[in-house]
Amino acid sequence: MAEPSLEPARLGELVAALGGELVGDPAVLIASIAPLESAGPEAISFLSSAKYRSQLAVTRAACVIVAEALREEAAQRGAAIVTDDPYLYFARLTQWWAARCRPRPSAGIHPSAVVHASAVLGAGVSVGPLAVIEAGAIVEDDVVIGPHSVVGARARIGSGTRLAAHVTIGFDCVVGSRCIFHSGVVVGADGFGFAPHQGTWVKIEQLGAVRIGNDVELGANTCVDRGALDDTVIEDGVKLDNLVQIAHNVHIGEHSAMAGCVGVAGSARIGKHCTVGGAGMILGHLTLADHVHVSSGTLISRSVLKPGLYSGAFPFDDNASWEKNAATLRQLHALRDRIRALEKEVKK
Repeated sequence: MAEPSLEPARLGELVAALGGELVGDPAVLIASIAPLESAGPEAISFLSSAKYRSQLAVTRAACVIVAEALREEAAQRGAAIVTDDPYLYFARLTQWWAARCRPRPSAGIHPSAVVHASAVLGAGVSVGPLAVIEAGAIVEDDVVIGPHSVVGARARIGSGTRLAAHVTIGFDCVVGSRCIFHSGVVVGADGFGFAPHQGTWVKIEQLGAVRIGNDVELGANTCVDRGALDDTVIEDGVKLDNLVQIAHNVHIGEHSAMAGCVGVAGSARIGKHCTVGGAGMILGHLTLADHVHVSSGTLISRSVLKPGLYSGAFPFDDNASWEKNAATLRQLHALRDRIRALEKEVKK
């Protein structure tokens, strides 16, 4: 359940800010946002899928956000907000609610922070305790630099971007406006590059940087490596979940999204509006066209040039059965040849 604000909001105030059609009393007070099944009498909830329709009759929520098709049904049990897309309305409601109740650091530089004299800070910047901003860095207006975060030399952070605690932006990296980077994010660590030599590994210095567009969100402990020669690029609107690894020289097109524990190997090129489910993997130097969707746990081992949904996870089973099936899979080629031979015999 969402954290309550310090003061409840009236439904009329909420609709005035976000739109939609209110069915019911605008003076009703809302103290929290909650799921249908656990909502109390001062909560607002939403119904975006017909499969949860049965919960509408029994929810205790003061107000439910619904589509036009459920207007009458919702109104019979209490107040409702009618909108074309209830889930989108819910998303915007959470943003409005967070802006009202979540603390935002005051502008200014904490006494324990270290800001190089040559760094340039815009208006309204907040720099938290023990943060570091190195030489030549540019931090634009209204940026929040969380405690213990580091902005490397000559890096640039666009206006309105928020870095949580313990975020590292490497030297020469560029981050756009209105981005959100959660704790533990590292942008601009060295990509994994080594040349084998007589049984040892010789480091290949990573000479590129990282360029990140506007409105990008990176989850906790996600890493975006700097390029080997050219830059690693993440375009506008990309959303990456926690523990995602983006290797050197990867290029991710705008508004693509990846769930937790996804790994993208070096120099892969991901199109626009793509999605990758949790623990999906994409091998290096491959191309994914725009609008490619990869199921959870799928390994992409060749380029995908046609939009669509792609899956490759082998179903789990009890271990004994799984081992028998895996052994059979290894014999598929031989079994195919035997079947073809038998088919030829039948046709004679």
